[in-house]
Amino acid sequence: MASSGKKKTTMAKLNRERKLRERRLDKQTKKDARKQASHRHAQSRDVLTGGDDRSIPEGIPQPALDPVVQSPADV
Repeated sequence: MASSGKKKTTMAKLNRERKLRERRLDKQTKKDARKQASHRHAQSRDVLTGGDDRSIPEGIPQPALDPVVQSPADV
């Protein structure tokens, strides 16, 4: 008895392969979303700080801060 030329793939194997492709696609989608979020966060930080992560350049004297005193009515 000769077998047919093609081997048949079972539905179970086809389902396993489909799930694997879906998991890989979901994983890649999440990875891309994390990269985009990180990139957007870095851009917003550059806008706020001028891109160098320092809000005030070094060597510039800072004004002294006055202590905050709350009045008894505020407490």
